[in-house]
Amino acid sequence: MLTKQAHYLILVFLVALLVTALSHAAAPQPAPENEKQPAISLPEDVSTTIAQKAASVKTEIANRASSLFERKPIGWNWNTIEYLYKWLVGLPLKLPEIIKQIMVQSRVLGVAGSCIVFIFLAAVFYSLLGRKRIFAQIEKKVQPLRQKIPQTVYPFFLSALKVLVAALIPLILLAAFSLINALIHYRATWFQLIGKLLILWAIGSLVISLLRESLTQNLFQATSRYGKKIFQLARLALLYGLIGFAAIQCAAAFQIRQDVIDLLKFAISVSIVVILFLFHLMKTALMSFLPDLPYRTYQSFIRILNRFYYPIIFLSFLTALLWCIGYKQLGRVVLIKIWSSGGAYILIMLAYHKITGWLQKWHASKDVSDEAAQFLFQSFRTMLLYATVLATIIIILNMLGLLDLLERVISFPIVKLGKTQVTLWLMIKAVIILLAFIYAARLLQAYLDYKIYPSLGIDPGLGYALDTTFKYTFIAIGVLISFKVVGLDLRFLLVFAGAAGIGIGLGLQHIAANIISGFTIIFGGKIRKGDWLEVEKGLGVVTDIYLRATKVRTRDNIEYLIPNSNLISSTIVNYSLSSPMIRIDLPVGVSYRSDPQQVKKILLEVAEKEPMVSKYQKPEVRFSEYGDSSINFNLLIWIDVRVTPRRAVRSALYFAIFEELKKAGIEIPFPQRDIHVRSSDVQRPL
Repeated sequence: MLTKQAHYLILVFLVALLVTALSHAAAPQPAPENEKQPAISLPEDVSTTIAQKAASVKTEIANRASSLFERKPIGWNWNTIEYLYKWLVGLPLKLPEIIKQIMVQSRVLGVAGSCIVFIFLAAVFYSLLGRKRIFAQIEKKVQPLRQKIPQTVYPFFLSALKVLVAALIPLILLAAFSLINALIHYRATWFQLIGKLLILWAIGSLVISLLRESLTQNLFQATSRYGKKIFQLARLALLYGLIGFAAIQCAAAFQIRQDVIDLLKFAISVSIVVILFLFHLMKTALMSFLPDLPYRTYQSFIRILNRFYYPIIFLSFLTALLWCIGYKQLGRVVLIKIWSSGGAYILIMLAYHKITGWLQKWHASKDVSDEAAQFLFQSFRTMLLYATVLATIIIILNMLGLLDLLERVISFPIVKLGKTQVTLWLMIKAVIILLAFIYAARLLQAYLDYKIYPSLGIDPGLGYALDTTFKYTFIAIGVLISFKVVGLDLRFLLVFAGAAGIGIGLGLQHIAANIISGFTIIFGGKIRKGDWLEVEKGLGVVTDIYLRATKVRTRDNIEYLIPNSNLISSTIVNYSLSSPMIRIDLPVGVSYRSDPQQVKKILLEVAEKEPMVSKYQKPEVRFSEYGDSSINFNLLIWIDVRVTPRRAVRSALYFAIFEELKKAGIEIPFPQRDIHVRSSDVQRPL
C-alpha cells in the first residue's frame, strides 16, 4: 500500500506529464524532422569536469588563505612619534595663534551663532545633570497607564522610556543642528565637527542606556547575578571607544597629518583590544548570559564553547592584535565572520525557542480532541523547523564565505536532460523549493480548517475538497518552479509519456483507477470527510481521502483503508450524506399480565429523559407482536449518528427501562417450558 509521500510523487509525476503534454500540444510549429527529441543522457567526461571544479576551488581556497597573511602598512613610523613629540613640546607657543583663530571663527559666526553654541553646551550639561529629573516627570505622567499595561510588560515599558529619555536631548540637538546647518550653510571646521560629535553622543547615550536597562534592572533572569558588573566594564569599553573615535574625528577635522591620525588609531585600537580581552576573561559571567535551550545541537555548541573558551578568547586576542598591526584580512575572517556566525546561530536558536514557546502555550490552551487545532500546531511546527534549519545553514555558510565555494564544488553536471545539464546544486535548490511549497500547502490547509472555514460556515466536506485543490495546486506550482530553477526543458518528459502509458495499461490500471476514483470522491460530494459510513457491520467516520484509498476510523479506534475504486463501484451506506439523524428501535417484552398502555407510557418517559436521544422527532412505541411468553413492543428513537453511538444509547435506555418497569411491578418474562414425565406400570425385566 502506497504511503502519503508516494501519493505526492505520483501526483507530481502526473501533473508534470499533463503540463508537458499541454505545452507540447500548444506549440505553434512542429519541430523539424531532423531535430531529435530531448532525451536523458549522462554528460561526457564527468570525472574531468569534477576534477576541474575541484582544482578551481582548491586554487580559490589557496588564494584566500594566502591573502589572510598579507600585511598592509599601518601608516606611521618612528618619524611620526618624533614629530608628535616636537608638536606637543611646542604647543604652548602656538596657543596665541589658536586663540586668534577661534576669535576669527566666532566673529564670522556672529552673536546668534555664539548663542547657539552656548545653548548646545548648556543642553549637554543639563542632559548629564537633569536626566533623572526629566524621567521622574515622565514617569509621573505615565503612571495612570500602569493599570492598563500588564504587570509583566510594565517594567519593559519603563525601561524603554528611560532609553528614549537618555537619547532625547542629543537627538533634539542633532535635529536642531541639521536644521541650522541647512539654513545658514556654515562650513567652519569646528562647527561641522560639532555635528559629528552630536551623532556620537546620541549613539553613545542610546547604547549605554540600553545596556543599563537590560543588565542592571533585573528584567531578565540571566542578568540578575552578573549584570551590574558586566555593565560597568561594557560601559567603560564603550565610552573609551567613543572618546577615541571622537579624538580621531577631531584630528581629521583640523587636518592633522595622516600619519599622526594613523598612530592615534593604532593606539586607540590596541587599548580597546586589551580592554575587551580583560572583559572577556570573565567566563562565568559571560557564559551565564547564554540561554539554556533544550536542543541537542545548541547544547553541543555550548559545551564546545565552554570547554575551549579560554583558547578561543586568547586566539581572538592575538588575531585582534594582528589586525591592529596590519593583518586586516585575517582579523576580518577570524573575528567578524566566526564570531558573527556564532552570534547569528545563538540568535536564530533563541528566536526559534521563543516562537516554539508561544506555539506550545497556544497548543496547551486548546482541547486535545480539537483535530483542526492539532493539525495547525503540527503544520506550523514543521514549517518553523524547516525554515529554521534552512535559514541557519544559509546564513552561517554565507557569513563564513563558504556558500559560494560549496556552490562551485557541487555545480558539476550529473545528468543531461535534452540540452539542459542538471547539476547537484540545481537539484538541491529544486528540492528546497518543492519542500517549501509542500509545507506551505499543509500550513494553509490547516489554517483554513481551523480559522476560515468555521467562520464562513463552510461544510467540512466542501472544505476538504477545497483543501485538496489548494494542496495539489501548490505542489504543482512548486514542481513547475523547481523545473524552472533547474532550467529544465519540460519536453523531455515526453520521453516518459509512452512508457507511462504502457505501464498504466499493463500493470498500474488498478492504481490509476483508484487515483481517478479518489478525485471523483473528493469533488463528487457523495463521500466527504466527516461522513459516517458502514464498514464491517459497524460505523466509522471518514478521516482522510487520499489519492488511492480512503481512511475510515470506527468508534473503537480501528482504522480501515478502503480502495477508492471500491467506494465508487460498490454500494456504500452513508449515514450522514443528507442528514446525520437516524432512527433505531429497541425491542422490549413484558408479561401478559401487564397493561400495554402503562408500558407505552413508561417507555416514552424513559426515552424523553435520556439526553442521548435526539429531539429531532418524538419517540414512538409500537405494539409489535404476541410472543410465546411475552407481549413485545418496539421503542423507536432518533439519534445523531455523528455524536451518539447506537450501542451506548441502547445500553442507557435498557438500564433505565429495567428500573422503571421494576418500580411499576411489571414483570419481564423469560421463556419457560413445562416437562411432563409419564410413569408406566409395566416393569422392565432386570
